[in-house]
Amino acid sequence: MNPIKKTITLADGREITLETGKLAKQADGAVELRMGNTMLLATVVSAKEAGEGVDFMPLQVEYKEKFSAAGRFPGGFLKREGRANDYEILTSRLVDRVLRPLFPDNYHADTFVNITLYSSDGVDMPDALAGLAASAALAVSDIPFHGPISEVRVARIDGKFVINPTFEQLEKADMELMVGATYDNIMMVEGEMNEVSEAELLEALKTAHAAIKEQCVAQLELAKEANAETKREYCHEVNDEELRADVKAKCYDKAYAVAKAGCADKHWRQDQFDAICAEYIESLPEEERDEKTPLVKRYYHDVEKEAVRRCILDEGVRLDGRKTTQIRPIWCEVDYIPGPHGSAVFTRGETQSLSTVTLGTKLDEKILDDVLNQGRERFLLHYNFPPFSTGEAKAQRGVGRREIGHGNLAHRALKRMFPDDFPYTCRVVSDILESNGSSSMATVCAGTLALLDAGVKMKKPVSGIAMGLITDTESPKYAILSDILGDEDHLGDMDFKVTGTRDGITATQMDIKCDGLSYEILERALNQARDGRLHILDIIEATIPAPREDYKPHVPRIVTMLIPKELIGAVIGPGGKVIQGIQEASGATVSIDEIDEGGYIEVAGTNKASIDKALEMINAIVELPEEGKTYHGVVRSIMDFGAFVEFMPNRDGLLHISEISWERLPDMEASGLKEGDEVEVKLLEVDKKTGKFRLSMRALLPKPEGWTEPQRRERGERGPRREGNDRGGDRNFRRDRGERGDRGERGPRRERRERGNDDHTNE
Repeated sequence: MNPIKKTITLADGREITLETGKLAKQADGAVELRMGNTMLLATVVSAKEAGEGVDFMPLQVEYKEKFSAAGRFPGGFLKREGRANDYEILTSRLVDRVLRPLFPDNYHADTFVNITLYSSDGVDMPDALAGLAASAALAVSDIPFHGPISEVRVARIDGKFVINPTFEQLEKADMELMVGATYDNIMMVEGEMNEVSEAELLEALKTAHAAIKEQCVAQLELAKEANAETKREYCHEVNDEELRADVKAKCYDKAYAVAKAGCADKHWRQDQFDAICAEYIESLPEEERDEKTPLVKRYYHDVEKEAVRRCILDEGVRLDGRKTTQIRPIWCEVDYIPGPHGSAVFTRGETQSLSTVTLGTKLDEKILDDVLNQGRERFLLHYNFPPFSTGEAKAQRGVGRREIGHGNLAHRALKRMFPDDFPYTCRVVSDILESNGSSSMATVCAGTLALLDAGVKMKKPVSGIAMGLITDTESPKYAILSDILGDEDHLGDMDFKVTGTRDGITATQMDIKCDGLSYEILERALNQARDGRLHILDIIEATIPAPREDYKPHVPRIVTMLIPKELIGAVIGPGGKVIQGIQEASGATVSIDEIDEGGYIEVAGTNKASIDKALEMINAIVELPEEGKTYHGVVRSIMDFGAFVEFMPNRDGLLHISEISWERLPDMEASGLKEGDEVEVKLLEVDKKTGKFRLSMRALLPKPEGWTEPQRRERGERGPRREGNDRGGDRNFRRDRGERGDRGERGPRRERRERGNDDHTNE
């Protein structure tokens, strides 16, 4: 196939180019996407046959960024790309969530979508292009797919919506959403915002969908030119329609009765539903039982799903007996665990989060070193979902994609309400101890409670709620469900999570599984979510009305200070020697960072004494020496002409032999000074040209009775013109030390005459 290109022009004039038939031609579909200097390659391969016994869609989406795309080496010892980082996993999930519902229900072949970033100049954001690239690869393949789809990022910048903003533009946005959709329907939404209204969110969705429609048209044209409109034939299911009808006839009414019972205990409900299926299987002839059991279970699942949905639509009765707008019972408690710096339990029905907060120093920041994202993060949130939370008997392995995705949503919900000038690094950890619907929203609520318990002065408390939707394909009837159960999520047509304060939405995530969802239904769902969100906020604020006035006693205390940039090196010292010495001597943790205003220093310690000691040592370093001030110093070295005394950290001054006492000393041995002696000295002078310091012990001693200046001259000394303002000391003493005078490169005239050179100009 010869290469085929299609170009999509965005509203601001930027162009996206799709090309197929040039790279990776052995894949079922491959498309190269370019936007400026950003280049992605998306490939898709699907097995010809389904695995034995597989009755689901085994789809795997992998998004990968090459460090060479930005001209960088990977970090670490191996210097090559490794396992997917959180950003790559989150991007993969964004694509997966749009593609997965659009494969035929009876298509069960292993399918792999790979999207790789090969080039980027750091201007355009590649994650917003990944969905388009993946869908285009499917469009030019023969894989059955009810697409095409596309994804765009929509951001509101200075009051205007921008499609696929650049990295620089996004920094100014007060609303950011990733939206995935077909030409007709929105399928996925995820994003964060600064307390926007429901109407503003809907406006953003409409803007994004308009841009997606143009990109879907371009893919259809690309598929037509590539002769890829005909898809492969397949047969991945063997059905027995007579058995299907019999299962429905004998099990539907029983399943409907269990659904209508409205029992809040999910284990009782599940046991009752399982018993109906088991009873039917037992009724089969023994010789047919093993062969038909897999089909019976599949058909019964459909019967149970229909019974639950009809019960909600016709009777208005949910599985646990609630009304459609009713929130499950909530109880919560703060300061639940003594060890962490903040903790809380939030329980809503059969979903429970135990969240903790740990406050640390700048040294605890998370270092980001992704291909296109480098920096540090001071607010962290981690979500854990152990198997026991759903009663599963299996080992807990590493963190999976689901945990990363749910944690990211909760992080986005809370981070915009985190205080801007908070001095600590903050880590929130949510452990889900029970789960039956919306554990990510329980994490948002428990996280808010734990932050307030830790004394974090949040801008406003945040709560979250998950909404569901049941629609009728044969009528306009539908039901919007507040605070959905896990079963309602599985059996329903929408999972719509909304978080926010009393004044607006801070984050949202939506997955839609049905066609033709109108903006009218979305608007109703958002307004119903707002009512539920405010109800939960009432309970949170009743539990803890405001942040703790002070941190708990075992929280490390942090004091910050700002120093001039030129003194940063003095505080750090060669090889970090000085700052390490401060930490060892004080027991406090000290970090320093260069900002526009100067050197930003954080001193953290578990007690006031250690912080005060560190501050004292830092202040001594950054303090400017003051003429006429008395200092406590240490003798560092002894010379024939005097001693060098460290009177401030990293600052030595000359204590000349003539400034040790009022009596004339024949040599330094007579002074009695030794290296390491602690002495009180007065700073007489800071030489403006050389920056050298002249010290005196004598100036702090009482003057002997009858002492006069002529006596000094008889001793060959020369006193200061004014006390504390000697112009560098007696030239005779400087000559003894081998120093020159303070007249540039020329020494005293007496020296020049002794050298036989009195030609001033030649010197």
